[in-house]
Amino acid sequence: MTRYHQPITVCVKKLLTDTIWPEFLAIVREEVGSRVVETWFKAILFYRWDAPQKTVYLRAPNTFVKEWVTSHYQKLFETHLGRLLNEQTITVLFINTATTEEIIPARALPPETTKQSPSAAPAVRPATAARPVLRQRSSINTLYQFNNFIVGPHNSLAYAAAYAITENPGKLYNPFFIYGDSGLGKTHLLQAIGNQIKERDKNFRILYQGADRFVNEFINAIRFDKVYQFEARYKDVDMLLIDDIQFLSNKEQTQEAFFHIFNTLHQAQKQIVFTSDSLPGDIAGLAHRMRSRLESGLVADISIPTLETKIAIIKKKAEEHAEPMGDDIADYIASTIHSNVRELEGALIRVFAFASLTKQPLTLELAQKVLLRTHEVKSTGADLHKIGATVAKFFDYSLQELKSPRRDKDVTLARHVTIYFMKQMTSHSLREIGKFLDRKDHSTILHAIEKVNDRREKDMAFSQLLIRLERQIAH
Repeated sequence: MTRYHQPITVCVKKLLTDTIWPEFLAIVREEVGSRVVETWFKAILFYRWDAPQKTVYLRAPNTFVKEWVTSHYQKLFETHLGRLLNEQTITVLFINTATTEEIIPARALPPETTKQSPSAAPAVRPATAARPVLRQRSSINTLYQFNNFIVGPHNSLAYAAAYAITENPGKLYNPFFIYGDSGLGKTHLLQAIGNQIKERDKNFRILYQGADRFVNEFINAIRFDKVYQFEARYKDVDMLLIDDIQFLSNKEQTQEAFFHIFNTLHQAQKQIVFTSDSLPGDIAGLAHRMRSRLESGLVADISIPTLETKIAIIKKKAEEHAEPMGDDIADYIASTIHSNVRELEGALIRVFAFASLTKQPLTLELAQKVLLRTHEVKSTGADLHKIGATVAKFFDYSLQELKSPRRDKDVTLARHVTIYFMKQMTSHSLREIGKFLDRKDHSTILHAIEKVNDRREKDMAFSQLLIRLERQIAH
């Protein structure tokens, strides 16, 4: 009897694992979103279904995950697993990892949970090594320096405070919070602080990180039971630079982890600098004590530059590209672009690239021809569907593929470029663009635009590709 019982049990278990659990995850994804699934549910293993007792046994990689999902999603487990198992009422229990003796498929668990007790059967280990849970320290872009940051009335306070911090880090303006719309130079100033201090003291430990990466690292730390190592890494620095802190919005557990990191560093007089697209009080989804910490130091804004400052920026960028530029051209570009510094630099790059591609001299007429065409397309309200279809065809995808959840590199690039042109060439809001592309979070849309802008500024070939694509959309 016993000889045949185990294969049948394993077969049933495999059937449930391969069918019921994926279906359950799909339902959960629709109900609470992909981020919740990736953060919490993907770390859980469907362990066993006890039909006579109508009980589902699940296994979590650690106590932290178990307690969180049981306190927040217990009803969801009972409702949807019960329906999939054709039972009106079921019990959902989490087993104690330390006492289980059945073989658990290692592919579904972090490496730490495949450890076995002396009496346990050997665990099946994955064929390939697990990916690293924590990233290496993010590097600061050495191009961002104080000496190439153009100062004007719109950013003088932020600049002066940032520079003062480098003279006495941790003692003055701590924390320091810089806010303003996208593309106005917050990241430039943030990284200039790091570059200036590193130039003076090579041993000064600086960690620069985007808040979105901070979130992803924390997710992996939870899944692979490395929360302690995660927090230790961030606490073991002399200066912490966090870009786009608004990405912590509505992420309760991440905010909790960050709160403790902040307190440790601040009490040790380690310098902390943040950037955000809005004031701390205007960031929705922040815990009160988190908002209080962000507001506890100096808060400085960066606004849209004046015409004179924009002209100075254009001339400085022209010098960096070794391109001679007359005052009439700089004045025209500065007067045409009204949004932000990044758009200003983008316009300048489009003019440079067009002149280079067509082998024409850089003149006022050429600049007017390039920028007027873009302005006309935007003013006529280019159709979102047309932009999506044109970009999809250019990258050899369908519009439906761009709207899909696929995240492989090529599709993601095509999707980012689509979002970029939708924002550039239409008056639609980020939320409207996100809705068209089946993206619920407008911060994802903003991230895509910033990725394309950053690459366009650094990669001339990519900039030329965008120009060719822009022509196709405009015609």
